[in-house]
Amino acid sequence: MRGNYKFLLLALLIAFASCSFTNKTFENPDKDKLLIQLITYVLNQGHFNPQDINDDFSANVFDDYLNQLDPFKRYFYQSDIKEFEAYKNQIDDQIKAYDVTFFDLTHNRLLMRIEESKKLYAKILDKPFDFNQNETYSADYETLDYVDSKREMKERWRQQLKFSTIANYDDAISQRNSNLETNNLPEGAFSSQNDKPKSIKKKSLKELEKEAREVTKRSLDELYDFIDDRQRKDWFAVYINAIVEEFDPHTFYFAPEDKDRFDVAMSGKFEGIGARLQKRMDAILVNEIISGGPAWRANELEVGDQILKVRQEEEVEAVNIVGMPLDEAIKLIKGTKGTTVVLTLKKVDGTIEDIFITRDIVELEETYAKSSTVNKDGKTYGIINLPKFYVDFQSYDNRNAASDIKQEIIRLKEQGMEGLVLDLRNNGGGSLQTVVDIVGLFIEQGPVVQVKTTGEPKEVLRDQDSTIYWDGPLVVMVNELSASASEILAAAMQDYKRAIIIGSKQTYGKGTVQNVFDLNRMVRNNSNGDMGALKFTTQKFYRINGGSTQLEGVKSDVVVPDRYSYIDIGEKDQENPLPWDKIDAVDYEFWGNYFDYDATIEKSKARMASNQQLKLIDANAQWVKKIRDREVYSLKYEDYKKVMELNEEEAKRFEKLSEYKTDLTFSSLPYEMKLMDEDSVLKEKRTRWHKSLSKDVYIEEALNVLNDLKTTYAIKNKVAEVKN
Repeated sequence: MRGNYKFLLLALLIAFASCSFTNKTFENPDKDKLLIQLITYVLNQGHFNPQDINDDFSANVFDDYLNQLDPFKRYFYQSDIKEFEAYKNQIDDQIKAYDVTFFDLTHNRLLMRIEESKKLYAKILDKPFDFNQNETYSADYETLDYVDSKREMKERWRQQLKFSTIANYDDAISQRNSNLETNNLPEGAFSSQNDKPKSIKKKSLKELEKEAREVTKRSLDELYDFIDDRQRKDWFAVYINAIVEEFDPHTFYFAPEDKDRFDVAMSGKFEGIGARLQKRMDAILVNEIISGGPAWRANELEVGDQILKVRQEEEVEAVNIVGMPLDEAIKLIKGTKGTTVVLTLKKVDGTIEDIFITRDIVELEETYAKSSTVNKDGKTYGIINLPKFYVDFQSYDNRNAASDIKQEIIRLKEQGMEGLVLDLRNNGGGSLQTVVDIVGLFIEQGPVVQVKTTGEPKEVLRDQDSTIYWDGPLVVMVNELSASASEILAAAMQDYKRAIIIGSKQTYGKGTVQNVFDLNRMVRNNSNGDMGALKFTTQKFYRINGGSTQLEGVKSDVVVPDRYSYIDIGEKDQENPLPWDKIDAVDYEFWGNYFDYDATIEKSKARMASNQQLKLIDANAQWVKKIRDREVYSLKYEDYKKVMELNEEEAKRFEKLSEYKTDLTFSSLPYEMKLMDEDSVLKEKRTRWHKSLSKDVYIEEALNVLNDLKTTYAIKNKVAEVKN
């Protein structure tokens, strides 16, 4: 689809040039006005679904922008908001006039309120908190009203600071008790007298409360250091993104510094922990683990985890990043290869723990397809795991996901494979052309996906190669994090009735394509410096049956519960997603070889209904939802501690989830075994993968489905002779 984007780019440049948009367009040109002009033009001309910039649009920008500036509602007063509301239905007019009056007003007022808050939090944290007092705190910031007076503002800060401090207080008490237990171990517990710790004086609760307040203050001091370093252009980028994100959640403005970081990320080299993060309200959440990276190898960080604190290994104090701007938090987490960072996490299940990750560069090898054989009931089955749909955009003839999958299928067939599992769980997508080619490995010929591009008629991408590389039983595994290209492949296999889809109730639901546009290409005689870049949505995917994968994703034939089942994690849970819609279907025929899909699906559902491991997984998912939805907390330590202990006790009931093990044994293919003789790291990676597969209840059920399919499979000799 890159050719279509080049056409769009050329059209934009020609049209823009014809308007003679240069710095001389304005009587008093400045970068802010020029930036608004560029962005609104590109979005109006190039976005898949241009928005009508009207009063409703204005009101949405107003609410979202203020929410980003002050999510805790601890800076602005009700009087500020009343003053701002005079512009609530005028932002659209200001955008069209390239006017930044509203931004200037809110920006200057925010800086003033931030300065006032510095004195406020310091004064509050100078006095002890009474953790014996009956008091509750609500973390439902969205329903909070803005305060009317300085007295109310002080009380809001006091409650929020006490809530932050009670967690530090609990940590301090736990650490003290742990130190005392270690100190009181019997003599025989230590190999020598030198190993035994020195006598530790028991700190009083008063001392621990003071230490907890000091930790809270240091975290805020560091946060405000980051805030003070932010320049006007950084705040203006927040305003611009409040505007562009009204188009859809994947449209985003990259300021020059952010664009540089994006370019590094797109190069495929990640020096850091190898995870992508997102900001939701005050929380920094993990939304992707990059295959092959340090976090992936450590196998402790998970999608959905919230990062509470960051500590460099050589430092004593951790920095609280709750409420910190995302880019500032990332600066703390990233670092030089070989250094270690300590992350304090609020896990998906609500528990708190510290993990150590040694920073490194992502090993691209682990983003590639890998395969394994497994024996079940005397039959040999194959499993191919595909972390992403990779491609070398400089030359498609170089290594790519489709050519690798084809090669793995040939190798698995040489081992006597009788059924195949294609694992697309956690696969966030990638190259569209590789999807078309991979689908072509399993069907004779035909359409794979329909694509609509801005300003153009729909295009149908087809498999043109009549060769089928695998015509046997096929299962495709997905989950809520299977997105974009993964959804296209699963949808095509489902529409053709070529495979059974096993996984979450539905996949992620991202049925759109974005392109990154360098705004500097639009300006002649620019004296304002780097204008940054705009990522915006230009295309939408449709299944061959006409339905979009947007929002609805792909609904699994066999639905299995997982820990994300009740968590808001898909496209439908984002702000302003594009809607689901439908276009005309294209002509296609169901897969000719016979599988009794309906009977196979019913058998699988019956098995899962009685599977105790899946029942426990579902119970765990519901418990996780309950923990995450909790918004009212006690600020009385005795009650606070009871709730924490109850959570820990409930969590123990789910420990047996990790103890589950099948009787399946997985083996690498002969070519990899030869490589392992000289590569101990590869051997360790595959050992770890195989161990994970042997404990995977979903893989176990996928193999059961293959077994059932095989018994219903009527062989037809349609496979063309395949040459290696």
